[in-house]
Amino acid sequence: MANLRRILLGRRLANEEGDEARISNPIALAVFSSDALSSVAYATGEIMAALAPYMALAAFGPAVIGQSWPVAVGIVLLLVILTVSYRQTIFAYPSGGGAYIVARENLGELPAQVAGASLLVDYVLTVAVSVSAGVTAITSAFPAMDAHRVALGVAVIGFVALMNLRGVKESGAVFAFPTYGFVICMFGIIGLGFWRYFTGNMQAAEHHEIAPPPFPGWIGVWVFMKAYAAGCTALTGVEATSNGVSAFREPTSRNAAKTMTLMVLMLGSMFLGITWLANHLGVTYTGGAESLLSMLTRRILGSGPGLPHVTYLVVQAFTMLILLLAANTSYAGFPSLAAIMARDGFLPRQFGSQGDRLVFSNGIFILSILSALLVWIFNAKEHHLLPLYALGVFMGFTISQTGMVQHWRKKRGKRWQLKAAVNGTGAVTALIVMMVIVVTKFSHGAWVVVLVLPLLVFSFYNIHRHYIRVKSILAGSRADFISPRKNRVVVLVSGIHSGVVQALNYAKVIADHGEVEALTVDFPDEHGRDSAALERLRSDWPRYCEGIPLRSLRSPYRKIVEPIVEELDRMRRVEPEYTITIILPEFVTGHWWANILHNQTAWRIKTTLLMKPKTVVISIPYHLEPIIE
Repeated sequence: MANLRRILLGRRLANEEGDEARISNPIALAVFSSDALSSVAYATGEIMAALAPYMALAAFGPAVIGQSWPVAVGIVLLLVILTVSYRQTIFAYPSGGGAYIVARENLGELPAQVAGASLLVDYVLTVAVSVSAGVTAITSAFPAMDAHRVALGVAVIGFVALMNLRGVKESGAVFAFPTYGFVICMFGIIGLGFWRYFTGNMQAAEHHEIAPPPFPGWIGVWVFMKAYAAGCTALTGVEATSNGVSAFREPTSRNAAKTMTLMVLMLGSMFLGITWLANHLGVTYTGGAESLLSMLTRRILGSGPGLPHVTYLVVQAFTMLILLLAANTSYAGFPSLAAIMARDGFLPRQFGSQGDRLVFSNGIFILSILSALLVWIFNAKEHHLLPLYALGVFMGFTISQTGMVQHWRKKRGKRWQLKAAVNGTGAVTALIVMMVIVVTKFSHGAWVVVLVLPLLVFSFYNIHRHYIRVKSILAGSRADFISPRKNRVVVLVSGIHSGVVQALNYAKVIADHGEVEALTVDFPDEHGRDSAALERLRSDWPRYCEGIPLRSLRSPYRKIVEPIVEELDRMRRVEPEYTITIILPEFVTGHWWANILHNQTAWRIKTTLLMKPKTVVISIPYHLEPIIE
């Protein structure tokens, strides 16, 4: 097992090797930007899907598709605002300025937990959406694979999890090739599309020759809001760089800011290019099996055999890879955020433990399980998951930027009013978009997130109260000096073997004034008489017990744990001044798989007695096979 673990995960890293895990800017672009960059594969399609149902209405007609362009421009303007805001966060929090930390330090405990809940939900949905969209890219090129969507999605999640268990540096090196390959393919397709369009090789779509009618009242505003809310999925993952500043090489803030700026430039250019071409070429999407990007690529390259088809498959391959691996952004964020919240006492402490490769392994496992469950529930179809997606993102945006306004107000310093105004603009804009998403997407699935977030925050506070209570009890127990209790030792036996003899000898060593006895559980026969096994035990007992009395507990209902627990409870009531020490002979098999062949009675007894007061359980192991050092 140890050799297999080393092959899969690599050698262990000591604490002092943490600097070796820091990543360069090119690798960081792959680690923190794959989610945001990959969103161009479905964001335009979601805008089209929101507009397409209105094409049949006389008040709109085909011209409604033309609204996709102003919607995209508005989304990119929001992207610019958020980028400027988060660059300030990067320099203000060089150790990582995610929404949770910013809210905790500037807004208080409750906003911090709301931000933490929204980010954790967003990270899980990011994995599920990205992997599902990658599966759609596969089925767009190979429709026969559609029946295996869920299996493909779960397999990819397993692969991404394994890479991240090896460490951020290693996973970034693996994912750099798909990220840069996708960017090259997208700019190549966009450039070819513009060249063919403006040289007259492709004609404009029908809706560009129709004068768009004026929107009738508030209906037009509603249509624009729905399309805008749908397209804002292009902004998911923008904040990932500010969350992971500490993973960059020195100077961390400057390198993180450069990486974020480059990511936003590429994201904005690709998103606008794809939307403009889809808009002008009349490529629409209604939520079908083939993605908009696949249809647009076919339109630009042509449908003929040979080089166009090969190029199309290359584009689809890189689209598939970056979408599948875009989940890596969440694997960089979810475990780190969970570890911070665990150290604050709002999540189980296990999330704060680092594994052999200096990564938070428990967070990686939980993220993988939850996202795989979503992929299974929604049949790996991102179109059904996207309505749940953007709400948590923009809630995090809003809280983070509001916290930054308070940060500048407290810190002040040079040009603090301007900095606060920048972050304030980002907060107000994100809040407006969040409300739009709630209104337009509530009935399409956003209600799930609205319901889950308060439940998560409630759970966080319950966990926190538990840790505070445990801490206070432990602190108070230091003053609880009580004279040593009397000790009664009870050995649990089922027969005579070497392990039992060792347990009896040990019991005599630790017993006070010979206060030791043995207990066994007997199943009487159908006539109520003692079993033959008990008779054999009693006949052999004097030869091995060395004066320790044996007492049997009758169990007519064939239970083992319950009679023992009831007898120990009775002993505590009769002799409350005693501490009862349970000696449990327990044989250890030579192979892990051999444990499956036994009924785990010792484990059940220990688990039950652990909850009992004034009770100590000691296992005496008896190895069935020699241990090889």
